[in-house]
Amino acid sequence: MKKILIVAATAGLMSLAACGGGTTNTTAENVAESHEANAAIYEEAADNTSNVVAENVLENAADVEENKADAAHDNATAH
Repeated sequence: MKKILIVAATAGLMSLAACGGGTTNTTAENVAESHEANAAIYEEAADNTSNVVAENVLENAADVEENKADAAHDNATAH
């Protein structure tokens, strides 16, 4: 049983070494991309409205989404 555990641990370490040990947080990257897409939609809507108040609200919403995207991206690259 001990030999099987050693073989399994060795295989795991070898696979980690093969990928360079670098991991990416794809979930956080996907969240960042989603927020970036939302920001683009808000910005497009702001550009297409003739109401100044609505334009400001949409631009602020776009800024919030961009900040969320930045935070998610920072989380994805943090080690």
